[in-house]
Amino acid sequence: MNINEEITASQVRLVGDNIPDPGVFSISEAIKLADELELDLVEISAKADPPVCKILDYQKYLYQQKKKAKEMKANASKVVIKEIRFGPNTDEHDFQFKLKHAQEFLDEGSKVKASVFFRGRSIQFSDQGEKLLLRFAVELEEYGRAENMPKLEGKRMIMMIAPIKKK
Repeated sequence: MNINEEITASQVRLVGDNIPDPGVFSISEAIKLADELELDLVEISAKADPPVCKILDYQKYLYQQKKKAKEMKANASKVVIKEIRFGPNTDEHDFQFKLKHAQEFLDEGSKVKASVFFRGRSIQFSDQGEKLLLRFAVELEEYGRAENMPKLEGKRMIMMIAPIKKK
């Protein structure tokens, strides 16, 4: 974005609230008008013919842009991931207990990372771990949906479940 003397065009179209009669002006007239108002001539659209310019306080404009960007960043939703770990031979009571926690996490809008951790030779029962995670996903269908199928990474089998957006 060019300002004041950085604008190379010979003629510019002035727009804005503080201009009595918007229209096409020579660059010298436009800069003179901006100086009279003690403001800056800012090129808004360089590709237009003639380029479109506005007379405004450039520092104030930059400040407002930064403030808007900061607000947008603050309003962006942050993804929280909660992890629930199982063993390949998890009991029914433990399964139900962890299922209840996962439901609460999904209700509050967090993602759930369910993982089965295999110790020692228990990796031989990886099919049991996969069944456990698939059952977990099926039980949570009304709260969230599985983003991927269970995946074995080293000694852990992992599955992500994202919350269902409520209307």
